[in-house]
Amino acid sequence: MSRKSLGRTLISLVSVVTAVGPYRADWNETHVKNPAWPPHAKFHNGQTMSLGLALGTTSLWQLWRRPSRAGLDAGAVLASLYWLTQISALAYPGSKAVDPPGTAKFPQAVVAFPALAVTALGYVLERRRLARG
Repeated sequence: MSRKSLGRTLISLVSVVTAVGPYRADWNETHVKNPAWPPHAKFHNGQTMSLGLALGTTSLWQLWRRPSRAGLDAGAVLASLYWLTQISALAYPGSKAVDPPGTAKFPQAVVAFPALAVTALGYVLERRRLARG
């Protein structure tokens, strides 16, 4: 079976963004280095960043270790979980996507929704490729 695959490559792109993106977005004065944040908030921010790294790298491992339907399924699910849980976090009581004085409703949408769409496209393309054998 060919190791080249547009579908797996697209999901891999999302996996890399999932692994690295939280560090790019949060390792700064607005999050990790914010002196106004209590230690427990920083703990959960660190947990979220580590989760993104774990999901992204595990997705890559599943996608590329031995290309298969099971690896594709696992890789796509793992690549999607961070973004799905980020969107679902808006449903918790009192939750907001930004701290004051931020006024944006959900600025993360510019990454979360495209990441899910690219993962879905990659999944469909790779399923078709695998079905052709």
